[in-house]
Amino acid sequence: TSSSRAPGTRAIHHGADDNASGTSLLLDVARRLSKLPEKPSRNIVFMAFGAEELGALGSRHWVEHPPVPVTSIVAMINADMVGRMRERTLVVDGVSTAAAWNDLLQKANEGLSLNLKLGAEGFGASDHASFTAARVPVAFLFTGVHDDYHLPSDTAEKIDVGGIDLAATLAARLADAVAQRPERLVFVDPPAADPHRGGGS
Repeated sequence: TSSSRAPGTRAIHHGADDNASGTSLLLDVARRLSKLPEKPSRNIVFMAFGAEELGALGSRHWVEHPPVPVTSIVAMINADMVGRMRERTLVVDGVSTAAAWNDLLQKANEGLSLNLKLGAEGFGASDHASFTAARVPVAFLFTGVHDDYHLPSDTAEKIDVGGIDLAATLAARLADAVAQRPERLVFVDPPAADPHRGGGS
């Protein structure tokens, strides 16, 4: 593919972590929330975007042609590469885009004891950036880059299924808390990106 780190190699790029792991988390969160005894006060929309590596084409198109006004969107939670958790560590970026994220994340993490690495940046190389640009608060879940990134060797046996389960638990709690919260999250402009920081997917 055009985004392969093995140019000229004709081989299946399985994409188990990037981003079948995020799709798995999305489906698991949907399953969990569908079993709640009462529906959340706000609608929760589940989306899987395409063409992120080509310039976030899918998410950008959705934001530019939304089925509901963008101003009605309370928050966007993004999971991109959540399949290689190490030492119970989960990166959550974009937390500076709303003051409430810190408290919501700490409550969602109760009993999970995840090592949350909170980052301020609301942009970066994933689909949440399209929503940050539209002034929607974002939380980006990510377990980190690895040597198999964008290579045929990103295969299923290397996925930490238990880690995805932990991240899905946190994401489901976070989505439910945002949906049940009486007040909307208030968007805050994130700080400028650090050009020396490593990227996501």
